[in-house]
Amino acid sequence: MTAQHVWTGRWVADRVGVGLTGSDRLPELVGLALRENRKRAHLLVSTVLGKHVPQRPSVVHGAGLDLGRRVRELLGGETAARAVVLGYAETATGLGHSVADGLDAPYLHSTRRPVAGVEPVGGFEEEHSHATSHLLLPADPRLLAGNGPLVLVDDEFSTGNTVLNTIRELHARHPREHYVVVALVDLRGEADQRRLAETAAELGTRIDLVAAAGGGVDLPADILTRAERLIAEVGPAPAPPPATPAPLVRIALDWPAGLPDGGRHGFTTAHRAHLDAVLPRLAGQLADGLDGLDGLDGLDNGRENGRVLVLGFEELMYAPLRLAGALADRLGEERVRYSTTTRSPVLAVDDPGYAIRTRLAFPAHDDPRDDSPRERFAYNVAPGADPARRFDAIVLVVDDVADTPALYEGERALLTQLRQVTDRVVLAVLPSHRPGGPGATDPGPVGRAVDPALPRPLYGPAFSSYRPDEVAWLLKDLSDVPLEAPTEEREEAVQNGGAHYAESLPVEYQPSPEYQELFHQALRVSARRIALAVGTVAETLLRERGRGLVLASLARAGTPVGILIRRWYAFAHGLDTPHYAVSIIRGRGIDPVAVRYLDAHHHAPDVVFLDGWTGKGAITRELADALAGTAFNPGLAVLADPGRCVRTYGTRDDFLIPSACLNSTVSGLVSRTVLRGDLIGPDDFHGAKHYTELAGGDVSGAFLDTVADHFADVRAEAVAAADLLVAEGRLGMGDRDPDWAGWAAVERISAEYGIDNVNLVKPGVGETTRVMLRRVPWRVLARRGSGADLDHVRLLAAQRGVPVEEVDDLPYSCVGLIHPRYSRGATGAAGTAVLVKES
Repeated sequence: MTAQHVWTGRWVADRVGVGLTGSDRLPELVGLALRENRKRAHLLVSTVLGKHVPQRPSVVHGAGLDLGRRVRELLGGETAARAVVLGYAETATGLGHSVADGLDAPYLHSTRRPVAGVEPVGGFEEEHSHATSHLLLPADPRLLAGNGPLVLVDDEFSTGNTVLNTIRELHARHPREHYVVVALVDLRGEADQRRLAETAAELGTRIDLVAAAGGGVDLPADILTRAERLIAEVGPAPAPPPATPAPLVRIALDWPAGLPDGGRHGFTTAHRAHLDAVLPRLAGQLADGLDGLDGLDGLDNGRENGRVLVLGFEELMYAPLRLAGALADRLGEERVRYSTTTRSPVLAVDDPGYAIRTRLAFPAHDDPRDDSPRERFAYNVAPGADPARRFDAIVLVVDDVADTPALYEGERALLTQLRQVTDRVVLAVLPSHRPGGPGATDPGPVGRAVDPALPRPLYGPAFSSYRPDEVAWLLKDLSDVPLEAPTEEREEAVQNGGAHYAESLPVEYQPSPEYQELFHQALRVSARRIALAVGTVAETLLRERGRGLVLASLARAGTPVGILIRRWYAFAHGLDTPHYAVSIIRGRGIDPVAVRYLDAHHHAPDVVFLDGWTGKGAITRELADALAGTAFNPGLAVLADPGRCVRTYGTRDDFLIPSACLNSTVSGLVSRTVLRGDLIGPDDFHGAKHYTELAGGDVSGAFLDTVADHFADVRAEAVAAADLLVAEGRLGMGDRDPDWAGWAAVERISAEYGIDNVNLVKPGVGETTRVMLRRVPWRVLARRGSGADLDHVRLLAAQRGVPVEEVDDLPYSCVGLIHPRYSRGATGAAGTAVLVKES
């Protein structure tokens, strides 16, 4: 211990009587603090672990590397080559990974996060902890089934209970000849040392121990009472003084596909080599997020050296540590520090002789599914009373599971608090590794096998003209079944109750050359507007639902919207977002088998349902009713919400989305969905047809490409629009909440035109177009003075002999009325009409 070193345990030692004995190096490695935990009052705070105390990343990684090299020397080269390293969540996940680096061995750490699709191969308890249950979730169970040495790594070895629990559990499954226990500090008493030797003899195996320092902790008999009294006297740490929130910069790290973000499911030597190769590039992206340059000259507030903290997240310790090390290589070692957030509640005292000077407490933001407390902590991040401890910038690294609204929203949210204690916050989100690789679906949630009766999705080009990576259709292929019926015949059957509209299909409308040109003209005019709506919806969902989204488009009109949003995430954030098309049918609800499939393969709250536009809101209500009582979020996201019935939208203007102008030829050559008892069994998806014979007129890809070409142009505008929508939602400002004005207008129109069935009133340019293409139109009501958005409607009306009636005070561009002649009791005026609005 150097003369300059101030032991950060003196405050506790003086007041509670806790002391360290043994190695002279022990006070350099650990300080003391008091836990808010009735099971254990004291906390040994490591100065080299990177958990509670910000430290140079080279010191943190180096501590593990040194221990790993010592294990290699102990085992010898040939035996070391067969070793596997197991680290403990959450505190030792980064230390264990660093030991594996020094040993050059595969790595796995325990976890407290259940992961869908990965069955535990073991588990154990940590008695003194605030969150005890550990799971072992290797993607390849053979990782723990070998007979080479198993190296178990924890931050401290105090009694040995946790390690012995683990060894007994794993030895019963896969006996080994040799275990090595590794810790930063070994604090066992004589009885615990004997117990380790006795366990080895009992199991017929060898157990060695490697530690950076040894010693003991002297505790008074009434330590729990003393600590509880002292914590009550000190009280909570003062909150940082109010400050202007620092800028928040979000960067999309180009994290390689297939590279695990840690050892939750295993990390191989090949993964290690891959990470080493890409770290310099990733560090450059972090540096760009900090200053746009390689240095921090714009962030140092006039001080000689700006300071940056890279802050990891609970079990996600190793990837942020390596990123911090690469950033230090780029900016200078003295300018970068590293630590992580934690679940452990600890008293904070702003005193140089105490290890935990400041504390930020915030709500959990990773949707924890265990029974641990829902509060999390970041220690020694705020400067406290010493301005020299202030960080000029904080880089927060989380995985996409933790990128949720709770990270952003409210005064106590972690990002909100970080912005109060530094000059710039950079958020970097890594993809949480899901075994199976990018695009692969998980076999099911932990502890529950996937229902073998669930059918498999359909993919293009066998079903639809879309690329297989763009959408998975949760539909049954009915391409060989004759389902089309004349429009008038279908309408009569539907209105008189003889059949449901989803039991047959209309004959696909074949557009004239004049109409096709109108589509292309409309697309050229509106592509940028659609791209802006796509970006606004995508960015809003990202901020409010996190990066682990699963897109579920309502087939078929929602499908191109889902593909565009998926493309936006790939373009703007480097995300590979799962996307499905599912069927929903008015009066029958959403496909229950598709819902079962999504629930089996994904975390239900991550699924977001998408459509192109709203009319009067019937499908919005249908979706909410169908998902009531489930874990799915029933909120629908659309590009245009003229019906004012959803909270997530790109615009509330009633404008033409050109995909409404056509049927299957702009929707991947797929029909609308079908539900008929003789075709769809209880374990079948709803059905649809693939019209391969219409490939010559297919413009599905052209529509997507034309809109996506505008993404770069509208990106800044979309981000600003999403930020405004999210802010209005949080503050309860603006008019984001639905007021269902569209539904009220439909009821008024129904009464005015003597229509006793609101389902015959189709408001909005999209729904009116559908009436013209699929149903028997009666009238079109157009808002007076409507412009080019309705040219295609006017052309269709002329072709079908349907009058267009211009009206005032219409909340939509237009409203299509289905002919009520088949409906009993209809009293409307004779003739056919269409209603249109001014755009």
